[in-house]
Amino acid sequence: MNKRQTGSLVFMTDFGIKDGAVAAMKGVALNLSPSVIIHDLTHEIPAYNIWEGAFRLQQTAPYWAAGTVFVCVVDPGVGTARKSIILKTKANHYYVGPDNGLFTLVAENEGIAEVREISSANRLPNSQNSYTFFGRDVFAYSGAKLASGVITYEEVGNQIANNQLVMLQYPKPKYENGIVSGGIPVLDIQYGNVWTNIDSKTLANLKVNIGDLLSIKIFEKDKLIYQGQMPYQNTFGQVKEGDNLCYMNSLLNLSLGINMGNFSEKYKVLSGIDWRIEVMK
Repeated sequence: MNKRQTGSLVFMTDFGIKDGAVAAMKGVALNLSPSVIIHDLTHEIPAYNIWEGAFRLQQTAPYWAAGTVFVCVVDPGVGTARKSIILKTKANHYYVGPDNGLFTLVAENEGIAEVREISSANRLPNSQNSYTFFGRDVFAYSGAKLASGVITYEEVGNQIANNQLVMLQYPKPKYENGIVSGGIPVLDIQYGNVWTNIDSKTLANLKVNIGDLLSIKIFEKDKLIYQGQMPYQNTFGQVKEGDNLCYMNSLLNLSLGINMGNFSEKYKVLSGIDWRIEVMK
């Protein structure tokens, strides 16, 4: 009996689509409820990269309606003692997956309403002897039950004490002593642009105007990888082809790029928790 229709079912994994893993997850969901509507966020998260999964999830989730159920599988600890959970946020989104830090950014951005551990009753029948495909056996199955209204959120399993989640630590944007700093969570991978987490409010401490030159330092841990100056512009066409620039990306975070070029490749700048940036005027 359908108890509540919560919304669309969105899948994100690091599986790729070369084999049948994603199709198996979709088959489980559709076999449970042929009417459930499934969408793909991405299946190209780099293997085992929990941090990038966390970022791509929060990059996308704000544009989905309340009630959407996200099934998220970047799970290098599959089958270990890490919990299988469904997080409900204050934005009324549901995030199904491993409690390994994957939900750090959506939890921070949307706020935690409740966290429940998925009970054995919400595991695919006859899958108890499978230990390495929780995406199919636990996450797709329980996510589909929730999205289709077969179960309510309260029937997912027991609430976790104090709604505790595993949270990743990363460089947060800040202003101090005339320097704005932050992290480099991901690359705009198709073009090699470098995306920081320095938001417009933090950058405003430098009183930057269009056309101003900014001094940039980029570090991997404590090793200086790049140092230089570049203009702050609205868009790539405001500098000559091949020139560097700073700009606000589609998330309104400071980013670095080259007009018709690849900043990451040219300067060997990558992304992740170990990468940070300092900006001065």
